[in-house]
Amino acid sequence: MKKLLFVLAWAFFFCWPCATIFGQSQNSLSSQERAEGWKLLFDGSTTTGWHKYGGAPIGSAWKVQEGALWLDPSQKEGWQIKGGGDIVTDDVFSDFHLKLEWKIAQNGNSGIMFYIHEDSTRYQWPWMTAPEMQVLDNQGHPDAKIPTHRAGDLYDLLSCKQETVKPFGEWNQVEIICVKGKLDFWLNQVHVVSVQLWGEEWKKMIAASKFSKMPGFGTFQEGRIGLQDHGDKVWYRNIKIKRP
Repeated sequence: MKKLLFVLAWAFFFCWPCATIFGQSQNSLSSQERAEGWKLLFDGSTTTGWHKYGGAPIGSAWKVQEGALWLDPSQKEGWQIKGGGDIVTDDVFSDFHLKLEWKIAQNGNSGIMFYIHEDSTRYQWPWMTAPEMQVLDNQGHPDAKIPTHRAGDLYDLLSCKQETVKPFGEWNQVEIICVKGKLDFWLNQVHVVSVQLWGEEWKKMIAASKFSKMPGFGTFQEGRIGLQDHGDKVWYRNIKIKRP
């Protein structure tokens, strides 16, 4: 009996703090994060702070459930989703440090866009101006056959140095940092992409990509953060940002 009580006490002592830490950390800021200037972009309960690209309210296909913002693909509308569409932050950012987590459904595709210039009369889609970190099921989606279209890549521009993505249905941790044009991607705590924006090398990369015929692409030095509707189920949570 004494041995059993000891085991139970040991388990409680070591597991309770972990459960508390991980349970309370979802979509929240620690006191240290607040002191460092972090801000939540998703509160875990509402879509406050976001709108559909072009200015309309977020549609019904973007849902909040169990602390995650997810896209319900049950009703298709062309290649996107009825009541879906790409969503963007109300706020505009120049230098930024973004953190979030994502998971994708089997065979799914999405993306995290930044420096979106929201002028929908001139640019029909946010990806006409915004670079993107690819979100993808590498094992199931055909886009993964293209080297710069795999999860964690700077989409159609630069491949990951190392592939660290988890299988579909599992959460991935992302950091995207851009300060004075120096762009860095981290995927699951591994530094996977680094590039300098807006210089001659950047222009050459764009000229060799599918974005070469989009004159506004990759030129704006401030803009909105966006989550892509690519017609597939995807989840996001713990979305937070600070201005360095």
